[in-house]
Amino acid sequence: MTTTSPNPHVSKKSASPALLAFRRLSKNKFAMAGFWLVILILALVTCAPLLTSRAPDEMDYNAVLQPPSVEHPFGTDDLGRDVYTRVLYGGRESLKVGFIGIFIALTGGTLLGVWIGYSGGWVDTLVQRIIEVFLAFPVMLLLLSIVAILGPSLTTIIIALAVSSIPAFSRLVRGSVLSVKEMEYVTAAQALGADGFRIMRLHILPNIIGTILIYSTLGLSSAILLTAGLSYIGLGAQPPSPEWGAMLNYGRGYLASAWWMSIFPGLGIFFSVLGINMLGDGLRDALDPKAKDKT
Repeated sequence: MTTTSPNPHVSKKSASPALLAFRRLSKNKFAMAGFWLVILILALVTCAPLLTSRAPDEMDYNAVLQPPSVEHPFGTDDLGRDVYTRVLYGGRESLKVGFIGIFIALTGGTLLGVWIGYSGGWVDTLVQRIIEVFLAFPVMLLLLSIVAILGPSLTTIIIALAVSSIPAFSRLVRGSVLSVKEMEYVTAAQALGADGFRIMRLHILPNIIGTILIYSTLGLSSAILLTAGLSYIGLGAQPPSPEWGAMLNYGRGYLASAWWMSIFPGLGIFFSVLGINMLGDGLRDALDPKAKDKT
């Protein structure tokens, strides 16, 4: 009785698209470096109470403007607050605002884009004109207008990020839907009498999820930068919040004498955006339908 060795091409063909994408992603060293960098930052800010015994607003007037040391790894500010503690807790606020804002924009933009892209007709035309009005405004100008109306706060930034990002998300999703709905499997489902909601949920949305995931990942880094930027000019988090942009704004007056007050929150922003962008670029390559799996 002879035994046959398994054909590697069979296992490759039987692998799911998600598994093939994961293989491509795992082979991308820059993407994996970005992934682990993001995981490390999330772990640090999530476990902040376990990594420091101080509160972010705890003041020690005997340790004012102390440089980095063993007791205070990132130094202290002009009120004796530990910068290391404030950076950890500030990361929670910066990342939370970015994640929530992009999640709302992703949900609203995806639902709107899938609906108008599949429906077409006058609904698509009308919504497209409204979207174009929003896209005509520069993002920062739109954000400043919303903050001016609602007042400066992190909640306002979340609303502003969602409102400013939904039009771009919906246009991207609409374009993907227009290309997918012409595919044979969608036409076959329509011929079999499937209703529009079922087609959008089972046949269109799963086939554009890669594009949505890539765009949302890259949009998250922009949201973190915009959050920090608005806080830096005093239109976001307000004192004594340890949000990274607010810490940059607070420490800019001490750059010559206490550089650590601005450098460390700035590094938090830098490494967060760097990791997310590296991961997003890797996801784009891994989820590209034209990419060839070389495993």
